[in-house]
Amino acid sequence: MKIVTTVMALSFLFIGQTFAQNKKSNQITMNPTEQSEHYTFQLSNKVTRKAVTFKNRYGITLSGDLYLPKNAGNEKLAALAISGPFGAVKEQSSGLYANQMAERGFAVVAFDPSYTGESGGEPRDIASPDINTEDFSAAVDFLGLQNNVDRNKIGIIGICGFGGMALNATAIDKRIKAVATTSMYDMTRVISKGYHDAVTLEQRTKTLEDLNQQRWKDAETGKMEYPASHLPEKLTGNEPQFVKDYFNYYKTERGFHERSVNSTKGWRLTSALSFMNMPILSYIKEISPRPMLLIAGENAHSKYFSEDIYKMAAEPKELMIIPNAVHVDLYDRVEVIPFEKLNNFFRTHLK
Repeated sequence: MKIVTTVMALSFLFIGQTFAQNKKSNQITMNPTEQSEHYTFQLSNKVTRKAVTFKNRYGITLSGDLYLPKNAGNEKLAALAISGPFGAVKEQSSGLYANQMAERGFAVVAFDPSYTGESGGEPRDIASPDINTEDFSAAVDFLGLQNNVDRNKIGIIGICGFGGMALNATAIDKRIKAVATTSMYDMTRVISKGYHDAVTLEQRTKTLEDLNQQRWKDAETGKMEYPASHLPEKLTGNEPQFVKDYFNYYKTERGFHERSVNSTKGWRLTSALSFMNMPILSYIKEISPRPMLLIAGENAHSKYFSEDIYKMAAEPKELMIIPNAVHVDLYDRVEVIPFEKLNNFFRTHLK
């Protein structure tokens, strides 16, 4: 049984299967020491980083890095929890953001979501809109227990698919005083309806039938299958631009990480089932009166998610469009990501 092309177009979870042409791997190889210390960015000399763990409400142990400004002294700090992109690990974009925000005086935890990276949970490489929303609240738990953190001054940042999770967490968790997203995806929307909601009922039904058949196979073998391929190992030039952009981040030295779902095998085939009928942003208006900042690239294929959420949300809210930027520019391009805007936003509202 082959999952139909319709599914592959639903999201980045499956995009690589559609366009993969070359099965020969060109993945970057590293020795064990390099792997254990592999970050895709340089740690600031103004910041300390410490590995931490904490549990979510489901008993899953999450792995994070706590970033602190070296010059903090004994003052209690405003704090941020950061995760994403969807399929990335804390040594990639979320850690880069944490490093930058700690430079600006925040206590920040960047964490691996459940079932991925160094966090716990079995089987590996699956996602859940419920559990991944809970992961943010667990990070708030952790921050609020730190002696150097003011638990009344905690915000969160979600990148890509974890932008949607961050908004969902903020709606339900009133301890979160402000939320920002960059290159936001609503993963439940894109997986269930496709890009720009283009999937028909017939296509959706076929997708579900094929995924349900895959469940029989998984039950018979006792293991959940991975896709035959994820992102292509080599570009042919025929891929959509956003697939090329993903490749240029996840499959090159720029952003490759050996524990990243998107850099390696991809998500388990049936992981999509969790997102097919569980919309996460039904209560977006309940974030108000707490502030929301949505940041997207002018040329990002995902920009419409932020624009639509901005229309749906109640005040106070702000939509910032970055000129000429594409989706992945907001993963790691420090000259493009508006860190001063993020700093001012959280300084204003975490007080």
